[in-house]
Amino acid sequence: MELLVVATFIIGYAAITMEHSLKIDKLVPALLMMVICWTLIALNIGDAKSWIDPHTGTLMTADQLASADRSALLETTLLHHFGKTAEILIFLMGAMAIVEMIDYFEGFSTFKKVIKTKSKISILWIVSMLAFWLSSIIDNLTATIVLITILRKIVHDQELRMWYAGFIIIAANAGGAWTPIGDVTTTMLWMADKITTGEVMKLLFLPSVICIVLPLIAAYFIPVFKGEIQNAESDETTGKHSQFMLILGLLLVVFVPVFKTVTHLPPYLGMMLSLSIMAVVSEFLSKGQISFTEVEGGHHSGPTMKALGKIEMPSILFFLGILMTVASMESLGLILNFGGMVSAAIPESVFITLLGMASAIIDNVPLVAASIGMFTQGTDDSIWHFIAFAAGTGGSMLIIGSAAGVVAMGMEKITFFWYMKRISLLAAIGYFAGIGIFLLMPHRSVKGKANEPAPAHHGKQVELKKEEVVKHADATFYVK
Repeated sequence: MELLVVATFIIGYAAITMEHSLKIDKLVPALLMMVICWTLIALNIGDAKSWIDPHTGTLMTADQLASADRSALLETTLLHHFGKTAEILIFLMGAMAIVEMIDYFEGFSTFKKVIKTKSKISILWIVSMLAFWLSSIIDNLTATIVLITILRKIVHDQELRMWYAGFIIIAANAGGAWTPIGDVTTTMLWMADKITTGEVMKLLFLPSVICIVLPLIAAYFIPVFKGEIQNAESDETTGKHSQFMLILGLLLVVFVPVFKTVTHLPPYLGMMLSLSIMAVVSEFLSKGQISFTEVEGGHHSGPTMKALGKIEMPSILFFLGILMTVASMESLGLILNFGGMVSAAIPESVFITLLGMASAIIDNVPLVAASIGMFTQGTDDSIWHFIAFAAGTGGSMLIIGSAAGVVAMGMEKITFFWYMKRISLLAAIGYFAGIGIFLLMPHRSVKGKANEPAPAHHGKQVELKKEEVVKHADATFYVK
């Protein structure tokens, strides 16, 4: 059964990577392989050799599995993983809705006022820094869409705009890596209690800055960025409440980590609070035009309903399929055992560096989902920050390696080989320089211990409860 589950994942993922050749949207194989994997487990659970207990996070022995009610165990495990996945999806949907509501009030048009120069290299620095900071507050996908949209208003040369788009991809991915709300993979680690807001921002800010600054310095030697933009244009007007809604929306998104820290409630509840506040303000500013029941011309009216209608449901369903498929392999203990073998064979730093490089080819969502099940280190161990940086920025090396790259590819018609020839080396320089800076920084190791002895093998799946852990003076955590 285990081989069939792994084979299903490999075939399904191959179909995802070849979606353009097969002319099938990637959400279709993602959902299909999710259902097939869990169906295989349900029909053959009696043949399972191992299982991860969803309550304790420990690997159950064959004897424990044989004496357990397997049907009940399967249902409990499935609900556990679906609940964790739903938390991520609801969080993302809330963030997407807030961004769409900002766009409804033309909030992002405010950024166009910042770009007044005609110097090509100055514009490159401005849009790259905007992408870096904006992606750290919203997300790298949305930041890329916003910046390329703005760029179209001031750069009419298609070839030159493709160069700018390449740097926006690097900047957006770098900016999204150092905050828990800037990239879906960092959000996954944050919501899984692997990293905390303060630590990830403190440890990854400098490597992320280096990741984009070095390519920007290299741009001074690229001929295409010499001289000035011809016929620069920035004459569009902004809406009455554009600036206010932009600031409010960004502040509400930033408020989510604060809400989690203060209340210790899941982040998706904080995001729903921010979304509800944004909706109330939007209703007031639109003079009560928002209606949750009235329909105009077959479509809901008002910014709230229009924002919800623009949420990328295909992306949400794709994440559902990927995360639940990885959860099926994690439940069987396959990812934990693989992580143990890899850790025994090569240093963890080398493995995570390779993981980041692999994210340029393979979507970083399943890679990070798999890594969460591979390692047993405690919250804020340096390994989780390393994974966040590598998976977040490594995808810049190929245009298909990140959501930002894929959306830029579609918007500006950038080909795979054009990007690889002109941008990939710049992205690689930033990636490896950022890793070098990260490894030179002081780190801490946070180890966990299971409450009960786990089976004798290299890796142990450990899940520590907050009340069972105390912080020691040497920054290492110990079980009471």
